[in-house]
Amino acid sequence: MIDTGIGGMDNYKSLQNILQEAYLQAAEGKGKERHANGEPFEEQLICQIGRLGLNFCLGQAVKKIVESGRLEGERGVKELLGAINYISAEIITRREKI
Repeated sequence: MIDTGIGGMDNYKSLQNILQEAYLQAAEGKGKERHANGEPFEEQLICQIGRLGLNFCLGQAVKKIVESGRLEGERGVKELLGAINYISAEIITRREKI
């Protein structure tokens, strides 16, 4: 994690842990099992569809956020981690255009 000099890195450890958990979900969990096909994240369907400019990634993130409200405990948390990954895909595809 980058130290911004504002309060030090330890003040953001909880955020780092959540982002790491989202990463692991994509790289080792459901994302890898169902979607990766051995390809890098930016070449997976999540980004390929996102490049079509249909707000796919943002729509999927919203869908996961709504679904998380219907689920209890860790099931709801897993949906939110998935939303983080869809938002990450949106950031990747947007930055490709910059």
